[in-house]
Amino acid sequence: MYLLDTHTLIWFLADSPELSATARNTICSDTDIYISYASLWEMSIKKSLGKLRFPYTFEEMAGICKEESIQLLGIDYPDLDIVEKLPFIHRDPFDRLLVAQAQSRNLTIITRDTIIPKYDITVLW
Repeated sequence: MYLLDTHTLIWFLADSPELSATARNTICSDTDIYISYASLWEMSIKKSLGKLRFPYTFEEMAGICKEESIQLLGIDYPDLDIVEKLPFIHRDPFDRLLVAQAQSRNLTIITRDTIIPKYDITVLW
């Protein structure tokens, strides 16, 4: 079971060459793939600030994710308890929440981020 980092989802949906072959093959395989509401929240903030140009509305993206069998992952109270206890290795609040979600659900994060692997989780790139 895998959790996509925000940039991973963006690059997958844009068919970007930035996405590694391993990441692309894993996302396209017959396995459980999740995207956190935290990533969608991060994307909406970046879009509103003009830092992210993305050709899809969130409704269109939801349809694409459904077609690709990418499931939405909610934020639960135990995730927040874990975030509170995480060491401040990573300062990004969205990435900290992804780490907590991965820890609480035993998910592998698909990311190119170099700081996330410093936590006690499995990362794939």
